Amino acid sequence: LLFNSDADLLAQVRAAAKAGFQVNVHAIGDAANRQALTAFETLARELGPRSTALRHRIEHAQVIALADLPRFARAQVIASVQPTHATSDMNMAEDRVGPQRIQGAYAWQRLLKAGATLACGSDFPVEEPSPWAGLYAAITREDPDGKPVGGWYRQQALTPVQALDCFTRSAAFAGHGEKDVGLLTPGHRADFLLVDRDPLTASPAALLKMQVLQTWVGGRRVYERQP
Repeated sequence: LLFNSDADLLAQVRAAAKAGFQVNVHAIGDAANRQALTAFETLARELGPRSTALRHRIEHAQVIALADLPRFARAQVIASVQPTHATSDMNMAEDRVGPQRIQGAYAWQRLLKAGATLACGSDFPVEEPSPWAGLYAAITREDPDGKPVGGWYRQQALTPVQALDCFTRSAAFAGHGEKDVGLLTPGHRADFLLVDRDPLTASPAALLKMQVLQTWVGGRRVYERQP
């Protein structure tokens, strides 16, 4: 359901951008995503780098018309997605939108190939807050029971490296925090976890059983799992 007319949405995002605010538009359906993209494209034409430097983003970016996918990169709009939405919605999504429109839904690889920046999150409290659940859904497009076998529209699944990047480096970039967090390199805050297995090589099922051994924030250990 659209909650704003095209003119009203543009007026709101224009006022926010002119005041220096990054704008995050909640858009699930293809009409909502098209409306938001059009508003951001207008800002890019009107304000140029002053707008695009703010890194506006669309939250959810779930159902997108195939023709609209390249517009994310052209307008430098971040697609902020929550991978568990695909596995929560897969039992009813195609029934709602049909076999053609579903091609642009939860289309993470299509977004990446179109040049979009993809940032991942959990959408807690609607979804499970655990990043392991998010990584699992991103990589497998299966529910926790491993269904459907092979994954739902598996060709749109992320590789382990892509998924980890979306939850770390790209997520930090989406929040203008890439100079502080998102990577473990000199100059960044030492915020990290020690876990009991390598998330890049562990089996997908093992991701759901990942155990945090230690948590470090700003170079200080704040948690240690007891044996």
